[in-house]
This record gives sequence, C-alpha cells and structure tokens, in this order.
Amino acid sequence: MIVLSNSEAWPGIQDAANMLDSGENGLDAIICGIEKVEAEPTVRSVGFGGWPNLLGDMEFDGAVMDGDDLRTGAVGAVKDHFHVTRIARKVMEELNHEILVGEGATRFAYEMGFECKNPLMEESKDVWFKKLQEITNEENPDMSGRSLAKLNTMITDPEKVRDTTVFLTRDCRNSIYSATSTSGWAWKYPGRLGDSPIAGAGFYADSRYGAAACTHTGEMTIRANTSYSIVMAMRLGYSLYEAVDMAVEELKALKGGFLAGVVIHAIDKDDNYRVVNIGCEEEIKYWVYKTGMRSPEHLIAERV
Repeated sequence: MIVLSNSEAWPGIQDAANMLDSGENGLDAIICGIEKVEAEPTVRSVGFGGWPNLLGDMEFDGAVMDGDDLRTGAVGAVKDHFHVTRIARKVMEELNHEILVGEGATRFAYEMGFECKNPLMEESKDVWFKKLQEITNEENPDMSGRSLAKLNTMITDPEKVRDTTVFLTRDCRNSIYSATSTSGWAWKYPGRLGDSPIAGAGFYADSRYGAAACTHTGEMTIRANTSYSIVMAMRLGYSLYEAVDMAVEELKALKGGFLAGVVIHAIDKDDNYRVVNIGCEEEIKYWVYKTGMRSPEHLIAERV
C-alpha cells in the first residue's frame, strides 16, 4: 500500500496512512486526509486558509477518481463550501455527471446536506482589500461594475500561492484512487478553473497501471493533459520513471500562454512513486507512506 501527497498534506497524511493500515477503503482514507488539510487555516492554498478571487469571493475546486471503474466526480468554483472532495464524491455517486461548476455545484452541495461556516477568513479579506486599494489607488474600490481583465494581470498572489493538495493511493485491495482540493490562485478572475477539477489534467487514476496528480500552474497541465499522459504511457508499457519523463518533455515544449512551475506526483501499481519539480524556484517537498514505514516521510522533490 502507498499514499503519496504534496507538502501541504501535513495535517492529514498520518490519518490517511492509519486508515490504509487498518484496511479501510483508499478513497475514504484520502478524503479524510484532505478534509484535515481543507480545515487548516495555515495552509494558504486550500480550503479555509485560501485566498479570494478579485471580487473577494472564495471559490473552491476539487475532484476524486476511482481507478477501478474510472468514474470521476469533480466540482469547480464552488462557493460557501471548502470541503469540496466530499462534494465531488457525491457527484460521482449520486449523479449521471462527472463535473459540476459554479452555481450548480454550490446548489448540489446544499442539496446533499453539506453545511459550512463563512469560508473567508477575516485576515484574508483584509489582505484582499488592501491589495485592491493599492492597485486601484482608491480608498473604497467598488469591484462590482469594474472591468477585471487588466487587474488580473496586475495583481500577484500575496504569497505566490498557486498550489493544491493532491493525494494518490493504492489500498490493500489493489484499488488506486486520486483526489484533489484547492482554493485556486489568489485574486483569480471569477469562475477561473485550474487543473484540479479536470480529469486527465490535474488528476487521473487507473487501478491497472497507476495514478498521477499535479500542482502549481494548472494552465499548463490542462494544455498538456499531464496526468492522463503519465498513466497512458504506463499502459503502453513504459516504466513510471519513463512516463514522468515524457510528461515533463511535453510541459517544457509548451510555448506562449502563462508558463511557470509545475510539480508532478505519480505512483504505479507496484507502489513505485516519483515527484518532480519542473521550473519552481523554491524547494518542493512531498509526503509518502508505504506499508512497513513507521510514519510518513517528508522528502524533497527531484528537479528536472
């Protein structure tokens, strides 16, 4: 068994590992782990600790995938709810759809009985407002009727946060699952979706071969269909190492558009794993737990 996740997973990685060791379902385990991350206010790229969009609204994205039947559930631009993986799972289990976004996703969350307190922290709201004052040079900027496109290129993340939390696992039944959750880029244009809720881009899982998930610049992995390409390469007989290398080549070949760093997390059906940092200046770390380890290990991603 294995569970692989990015560095932001620290609030929930141990719980996920414990559940796997107890023989529980892998999807249950990683959703439990992600919910701990979503509720942790010091994680500034996921859940309650995330940053708002240009209008000051929180919009959350998340997804799950069952590698046994290749079903997915995903939600994007959800308001009022930061535990989005549980909503995504309900999409997979209750609907004949794979993805819901915006108003429909928010409505579905309430319909399924999910409740959430105000998802915007006062600290984040204050930082958002001060940034708008700085950019507009106005004491009380009114964003409701203003053109936002130019502001989107002028404003940068307060902590350069373009991250997600991703969990990949293979459980004791040899079932492979993936799950993602994010609040998206700070100050994003309202309605923006990154790769986190898009199957094949930000996540993919197939119990016959393996799984992959990406963090950071989702605009790039959407274009390259990065997660699916890794699993497909393994289906065609390439090793995990070779499959990730092929995905890296595709990302590096992109031209134009917004180009920055990407981190790939991947596992295969034999519990091999690889995490690579493509173009991120900062040191990137991740968590991994395999059967027999005393506790999850916090390691440094390979630069490629």
